[in-house]
Amino acid sequence: MAEKTNASRILKSHHIQHNVIDFEVDIEDLSAAHVAAKLGINPVQILKTLVLQNSENQYLVAVIPSNYHVDLKKMAKASHSKKVEMIPMKDLLDVTGYLRGGCSPVGMKKQYPTYIEESAQLFEKICVSAGKRGFLLQLKPEDLKNLIHAEYVDLLEINTKR
Repeated sequence: MAEKTNASRILKSHHIQHNVIDFEVDIEDLSAAHVAAKLGINPVQILKTLVLQNSENQYLVAVIPSNYHVDLKKMAKASHSKKVEMIPMKDLLDVTGYLRGGCSPVGMKKQYPTYIEESAQLFEKICVSAGKRGFLLQLKPEDLKNLIHAEYVDLLEINTKR
């Protein structure tokens, strides 16, 4: 049985049906796209969690398919911000409680405004980090959206698919 993570315990406590998928971590490539290829899962169904900061110094979370980049202008518009940028990687642990390669939209230190790429709705199930490197949560996108009080929005940069 896969290791329990704080994020999986939160899902369980809310009676949200999910699976924990474990995999061997490749420390040389922590990207969600690499994990998708390794597990044979469509990369648009493995969503990465990105943390951004707006011009008012508020943290924001974008949850997007692993093989795309976030469009900063679309994220700014969705969050009613003038401008947004990615936070420095060195700040990720302090802001979220998670390390790169294990950042989950579930169970961050604080609940930040969160935006899920609208294409997630096309799938019966999606995967997000379980909050620890080597573990994914597989669940219904609507369950994730409701749990973390997220909004579905168009967040993808055009022509940046990897």
